[in-house]
Amino acid sequence: MNTPRHLALLQGGRQDSLATTSRSANIEHAISNAIHAGYHIGRLVRIGQVDGAIVGYNIGHFGLFSGKDYPLLVRTRYGITKCSLAEIDTG
Repeated sequence: MNTPRHLALLQGGRQDSLATTSRSANIEHAISNAIHAGYHIGRLVRIGQVDGAIVGYNIGHFGLFSGKDYPLLVRTRYGITKCSLAEIDTG
């Protein structure tokens, strides 16, 4: 028997459109740099000793791991993580 799940409603707000546009441009620039550096979807990489593959790009605007600083999404045996270019080894 499935237990019902309840959703919580959180109060939100609109973001200033200029600030959002600026953040979007920063994220777009970071992702573009990653792609031009050869970090395309499907590329095999390592994070330390952990093997992984790039599965997407982080378009998130908010939080500690926004797309501006952590543009890559990498699937490892431990799950998907957000990564910066400096954390990835392709060798």
